[in-house]
Amino acid sequence: MAKQVKGRCRCCSKEYARAGMLKHLSVCAERGAEADKETGRSTGYFELLITAKYRKNYWLVIEMEETEKLKDLDQFIRDIWVECCGHLSSFNIDGQRYDLEAFSDSFWDLRSENMDIQLKKVLRVGLQFEYEYDFGSPTELIISVVDYRKGKQKKKPITILSRNNPPEILCSICGENNANWVSPEGFYDGTPYWCEECVSAEEAEDGDYPEFLLPVCNSPRMGVCGYGRSSDYEEES
Repeated sequence: MAKQVKGRCRCCSKEYARAGMLKHLSVCAERGAEADKETGRSTGYFELLITAKYRKNYWLVIEMEETEKLKDLDQFIRDIWVECCGHLSSFNIDGQRYDLEAFSDSFWDLRSENMDIQLKKVLRVGLQFEYEYDFGSPTELIISVVDYRKGKQKKKPITILSRNNPPEILCSICGENNANWVSPEGFYDGTPYWCEECVSAEEAEDGDYPEFLLPVCNSPRMGVCGYGRSSDYEEES
């Protein structure tokens, strides 16, 4: 079984794997104490688990105000995990597709609603839905509605409760150092990850090293298209 990547609770700094983190957040004393200190008008919050569909070591647990819209969730995902070249994106919720701009195609029998809709109108506890960014080289996510609570309005409508720690990725060449770079073409020949030392050594020897390298980063879109890393969020939670 592959080693599960842990994350750190934002409130108390304890570390758990994804399933353990969800259980912990439901009883975290520090989180409860923070909620008791909240002031402002009453509102509702959805707790969402966001997991990469094919790279399950990448996950986020967030709390988001119910009056925020799908387009706000889309923007958050773009900012923290996927934005590289302004690609299109969509949600699929209960069989209904949501795009930034609604469209209808009678030939293909496709109909999309607008993302300009509040979360409370489309989400419910227990619901699982999908998100896709970039339809050409897609990054696909699974989003689960874990919980809902009533509380006081915060200054920011989205709170990151936990985020996976950066997975340990070793250099494909030496197998010893942590990788600093990823070569998209390297996934085809088994050498996607490179450390600084191996890149420098191959360059000095005029060897066969990849010319196009992207930074290793804490994102399921690492190594895809032109993705670098988030400029809005730190790599660690």
